[in-house]
Amino acid sequence: MAVELSRDAYVPTTGTLPAHASHQQALAWVERQRQRHNEGTGFSFAIAVAATSRCVGQIGLCTQELNKGRAQAGYGVIPRERGRRIAARALLALLDFAWTIPELHRVELYIEPWNTASIRSAEHAGFQREGLLRSHQEIAGVRRDMLVYASVRNPPA
Repeated sequence: MAVELSRDAYVPTTGTLPAHASHQQALAWVERQRQRHNEGTGFSFAIAVAATSRCVGQIGLCTQELNKGRAQAGYGVIPRERGRRIAARALLALLDFAWTIPELHRVELYIEPWNTASIRSAEHAGFQREGLLRSHQEIAGVRRDMLVYASVRNPPA
């Protein structure tokens, strides 16, 4: 899965998975994901097809702002499995896990405005669009606008 995900033109620009990763580089990336919890920076999970247990992606929860009640989610699904609401179902499962963390009150997603598939995944999982953050982060050496989506624990009435 990691090798296949590394061949996507976009995914390696947004994280630590090298583009066109070798088998060794992919294994090193997986090991880094496994260490997130031990380092206190978050949680990483494989996304698998329930019927076959075949890994088709990854999803994570970055908890570096947990002291402020916030976390950030990120996910990637291998290209040949996209369009089947796998990311949306994984986001729902991640939220089930996230709400077991007592200090957590808000899970955020940052999505580039052109990424309609990711927007659909967020919305199918119940995330609400909150706005546009102009020049929010650098991706592949370019400052990018990002839409912010969020899910909150016990939203106000």
